[in-house]
Amino acid sequence: MKEISQNYLRYLCSKVTGMKERLFGKTLGELQELVVELGLPKFTAKQIADWLYKKQISSIEEMTNLSKKARELLNERFEYGLTPYTKVSASIDGTRKYLFPTIQNKFIETAMIPERDRKTVCVSSQVGCKMGCLFCFTAKQGFQGQLSAGEIINQIKSIDEVEEVSNIVYMGMGEPFDNLEEVLKSLEILTSEWGFAMSPRRITVSTIGIIPGMLTFLEKSEAHLAVSLHTPFHEERQKIMPVQVAYPVEEVVEEIKSWDFGRQRRVSFEYILFEDLNDSQKHVDELARLLSGLKCRINLIRFHPVPGTPLKSPGEETIQRFKDALNKKGILTTVRASRGQDIYAACGLLSTKELVKN
Repeated sequence: MKEISQNYLRYLCSKVTGMKERLFGKTLGELQELVVELGLPKFTAKQIADWLYKKQISSIEEMTNLSKKARELLNERFEYGLTPYTKVSASIDGTRKYLFPTIQNKFIETAMIPERDRKTVCVSSQVGCKMGCLFCFTAKQGFQGQLSAGEIINQIKSIDEVEEVSNIVYMGMGEPFDNLEEVLKSLEILTSEWGFAMSPRRITVSTIGIIPGMLTFLEKSEAHLAVSLHTPFHEERQKIMPVQVAYPVEEVVEEIKSWDFGRQRRVSFEYILFEDLNDSQKHVDELARLLSGLKCRINLIRFHPVPGTPLKSPGEETIQRFKDALNKKGILTTVRASRGQDIYAACGLLSTKELVKN
């Protein structure tokens, strides 16, 4: 019995739901499989990819180097598949936060952060999140669904600054390695020559430390890795990050130490400072012990207050003192500039606000 392709299964599902399947978000391999099923020449897949990822169009009809027959066959089963944003908030510092609709009247957030000669886009990988970190407002929504590769890349393709994007970070809503397959597909589309042809050195994927997903990512992608650490002590981390039970940070770091990152690839650790919780000299000393021998950097982040949590941000003097102490230990440490505080900067706040309205 001939194996049923994933493309055809998705097609059957679209027939049941009455919705057309999206072309946008398919890899070249998936497009090649698709055109064979439709009885079209194999080279048509490369032509479709070129229209999807390199040109600005809004419909299959605009793919003018495809035959009329090819466009008709595609239109029967598919739609182009871009989703426009529903709202954008602009900060006085130039940061822009976009709101995109998704499943069942839910929303995801995308931030565009301008800085000197670069424009960084922070994308979401899930609708909500199931990881339950105490300091994250997205966690208050709970997990509501996975984003497809197309929905992830749509956050780049559909913003006003699409032609100016220089860097991408997977640090928005959700845990990327809890949606590993679609995240890897999105990275393939972003970095392949037939896709956006973007250097993986301009992309960073952040995780709270899901080891199996992290190892697969390191093997299959060349993008940078960022790990949300926030405290080096087991019991403290467990209180604010439940993932510590399944994947202790010491095991996460040991896995990273065993990996050859090469000369260009970077690993960094995200560290949100909380007043009287993780900002003492003993934390500096333990971080130095934990990260000993690992070429990395620590990004210190000021905590943006989240309703319903007792956590507070320490004063500026404490933040600078903590940074200097880590640098003296030989760990390159920087303080990330706070951006977009006037437009609900904390991840999840804007989408939650929209959910409450609905």
